Amino acid sequence: MKIAIITDTHFGARNDNQNFSEFFFKFYNDIFFSYLKKNDITTCIHMGDVMDRRKYVSYKTATDFRQNFLERFQELNIDLHMIIGNHDTYYKNTSEVNSMSELASEDPLTTIYTEPKVVDFDGVPIVLMPWINANNYDKSIDILKTANADILMGHLEINGFAMNAGNMVCEGGWDRQEFKRFETVFSGHFHHKNDDGHIYYLGTPYEIYWSDYNDPKGFHIFDTETRELERILNPYTIYEKIYYDDSQQDYSKHDVSKYKDHYVKLIVVNKKDLYGFDKFTDRLLAADAYEVKIIEDFSELDANNVSDEIVENSEDTITLLEKYVDDLDVSLDKARLKNTMKSLYSEAQDLEI
Repeated sequence: MKIAIITDTHFGARNDNQNFSEFFFKFYNDIFFSYLKKNDITTCIHMGDVMDRRKYVSYKTATDFRQNFLERFQELNIDLHMIIGNHDTYYKNTSEVNSMSELASEDPLTTIYTEPKVVDFDGVPIVLMPWINANNYDKSIDILKTANADILMGHLEINGFAMNAGNMVCEGGWDRQEFKRFETVFSGHFHHKNDDGHIYYLGTPYEIYWSDYNDPKGFHIFDTETRELERILNPYTIYEKIYYDDSQQDYSKHDVSKYKDHYVKLIVVNKKDLYGFDKFTDRLLAADAYEVKIIEDFSELDANNVSDEIVENSEDTITLLEKYVDDLDVSLDKARLKNTMKSLYSEAQDLEI
């Protein structure tokens, strides 16, 4: 039996931006559901964070989700198992109020998991583990210790794994030793695909934030017979970067058509020909990109012009945040506080840059 696995779809991300909605559903129409139909896939597991916002869902997001996602499973007669992620729950200490129970519970082909459960898929028992909170904690621990299953699929926050393509590592979650009794663990939650050979974070199916730039995306197919995991890549992207250096390239011949329907950052590394730069930016702005941001690189601030004292004492933002937390006179879990501040810093970069 082959099972489709998708995770962290984040419907409603980027404030219901229509450009992102069209980008998301292009993937679903052309890649995801096309593959499921062509390969006679009859079961799909969504490993959490179906929705982006915990507190509310707009009418537009609810409509898009129903028409372009949920009803497609019904049309293809595919069983859908939905594991509740942290973005799907209204409260942080319980999953009882969640978006999927409100939006998808009436579908006879959809099963929603707010508590862990061992489910049999063609003779292979798999633990489906939703986001662990105070309400389902005891049952989650019991399942972790006693479940008669070799495979776990869930929405987990485990230490030591990269949370995004920038390799910001989780430090305030579960110890990976808690899952050592399982042969393989698959998880949603972190948007960058990475693993240690035992625990596999599968990543988002498409780019959502700038931190996803140049980070391959897609979904997966799990074969219950061979226990093999196959990744189906998503060829579509929405972010592009141009490193402008007219000492190395003639931009009068640069193809700007590929930037249509993209968000573009033009990062100026070297700009000697001002007239040529203006001509290129005019062509780029006329290429029908969603947005073009020009970021000047002040090359006169060369490292050779900076004193050794400044270089030796310079610190990046994350280091400064960690030192700030270390100096706080509080009884809080400082490792967890650092992890939270890192996540907020990453989100701020996504939104502002």
